[in-house]
Amino acid sequence: MDTKELQRIKQRYNIVGNCPGLNRALTRALQVAPTDMSVLIMGESGVGKEILPRVIHDNSPRKREKYFAINCGSIPEGTIDSELFGHEKGSFTGAIGESEGYFGAANKGTIFLDELGEMPIATQARLLRVLENGEYIRVGGTQVRKTDVRVVAATNVNLTKAISEGRFREDLYYRILEVPIQMPPLRDRGEDIILLFRLFAMQTAEQYRLPKITLSEEARRIMLQYKWPGNIRQLKNITRQMSVMCEQREITPELLRQFIPQDTESTMLATIPSNNSRYSYENEREVLYQILTKLGNEISDLRRDMSTLRKQLDETRNSGFIPSPTAVQQMPTIIGSKQDIESYDEPLKTEDAVAEEIKNEPEMLNIENVNRQLLIKALERNGGNRKKAAEQLGISDRTLYRRLKQYDLE
Repeated sequence: MDTKELQRIKQRYNIVGNCPGLNRALTRALQVAPTDMSVLIMGESGVGKEILPRVIHDNSPRKREKYFAINCGSIPEGTIDSELFGHEKGSFTGAIGESEGYFGAANKGTIFLDELGEMPIATQARLLRVLENGEYIRVGGTQVRKTDVRVVAATNVNLTKAISEGRFREDLYYRILEVPIQMPPLRDRGEDIILLFRLFAMQTAEQYRLPKITLSEEARRIMLQYKWPGNIRQLKNITRQMSVMCEQREITPELLRQFIPQDTESTMLATIPSNNSRYSYENEREVLYQILTKLGNEISDLRRDMSTLRKQLDETRNSGFIPSPTAVQQMPTIIGSKQDIESYDEPLKTEDAVAEEIKNEPEMLNIENVNRQLLIKALERNGGNRKKAAEQLGISDRTLYRRLKQYDLE
């Protein structure tokens, strides 16, 4: 791609910079634009990935057709299938009419799927079918529909890592990776940082009728050394802040350090749970298992206490002593609170307490079955490794072995 053509594209889309990584990404986008190949744009958040799909569409044979940009991370999991593939009337609560969805509306055009890594697994299967043969079925429908759509996707997620964690389909990854394009982070773009600063400073000065800010030589050096974890978006926000808040129009290192973090080596925008964290959004199913297991443990303890109480009541009844209502009110809270007992029209009898415990026995047995199933699933997920299964369930190895024996799972 010659330099003149690249400069024309940059001027048209207001793209600033001349670093080799940026030029390489634009060149590849223009080369693939005339085809119908799927494109996956990769790069950190805030690097400007959303510009390339527009460049691809505007320079393709589909440029006169519709273009939709969809943020997969902003659509709730319960409605994303309906949003993308449409739905039939009455297919779910609130579906008062039909909807053709984005893939139906964008027929002959282009769809840009931003934050592809946030798409649910079930929706990924539907997307794979569209990419393979252009077929899809509306939510609640049975008729197979066809669409001719060019798909361009973008992600800031490491998809190979997401595949290993079971959050992304491997077959979809290789299907949509027909043409990968890597957008460079701002910290790797060198002098482009200063060019972008000047652009944002000029735009802010014109917008708010302020004198334009400039950088001292030392402040310029700090800007080039900073890692810019938020990339272009962060640079723009900081430039606008300094333009409005700094009375001094030449930005010195002292002023600059008031607006950028002191940890120049950090590239992390926010704390992200590690892979070992049990409570990250990636393994919320395991969290549910642990909650149910804890509930099962508590119910098992309750059942054991009830059994002990029943024996005590049996011994009391055999001895010929029936406790008074006052004594019953002082019994352990596993029978019921004092308020619960006082709500009865008649004093609680020993026989009533025993009958109530026996009546609840099937429910206790159901909880035992839940515990057994949770234990089986934990072993299956960990390939039979008992130590890992116990750690995932939040119990000790000794407790796990005892339950294996209890549920005849040894």
